[in-house]
Amino acid sequence: MSKPGLHDALLRRLGDDLVTGELAAGTVLTMEQIEDRYGVSRTVVREVIKVLQSLGVVTSRRRVGITVQPEHAWEALSPVIVQWRLDGPRRLDHLREISELRRGIEPVAAALAAQRASRDQIERLRAAVTGMSVTGPAGDLTAYLAHDVDFHQCLLEASGNPMLASLTGLVKEALTGRTTHDLMPATPEPQAIAWHVEIAAAVGAGDAVRAEEAARLIVEEARSAVEDLR
Repeated sequence: MSKPGLHDALLRRLGDDLVTGELAAGTVLTMEQIEDRYGVSRTVVREVIKVLQSLGVVTSRRRVGITVQPEHAWEALSPVIVQWRLDGPRRLDHLREISELRRGIEPVAAALAAQRASRDQIERLRAAVTGMSVTGPAGDLTAYLAHDVDFHQCLLEASGNPMLASLTGLVKEALTGRTTHDLMPATPEPQAIAWHVEIAAAVGAGDAVRAEEAARLIVEEARSAVEDLR
């Protein structure tokens, strides 16, 4: 078993080369070529290739080699691939795609959460918005991001729908990408924070319509912000 750091580093470097087209669809590599190209051991290569196969990024066959697959075959909702694309040259295009997906997911999750959230989940949403309300105006984007991620992950989990809850990793990477690539304002929009407060209150009150409307406003604001940057 290789060290996690080596595994993650190779995965990131391969991701960079894949999304930039350095390793284009149809490229065929051998284990030896990957070892030489990235300066890693055979053990690390084997482990990473297994991950890439599970994500539909490559196929591996004896006497053929490791073949890069076209992007449409990749597991688009995987947090690993989302991170690659947000680190790549077309990050704004990918943020737009994620925003479009969130428009169809988070308002529904908010409405379901208003019907199904547990007491602990309601308290977690309230704690998250309290944290956002303090750290946002202070311009502490790192702490704000942590609270924002916790809020949206909790909202998806509180929907009580395992398929919606499985998208927490994707939403986390989307929110993180906006911050790490300096695509957020120096201080988050006060109205956006107010809408998060509104969702937490609506979920706590069991008001599905109000929760859905506020969630729709949040994802629409995120979409508009990306379009402005584009």
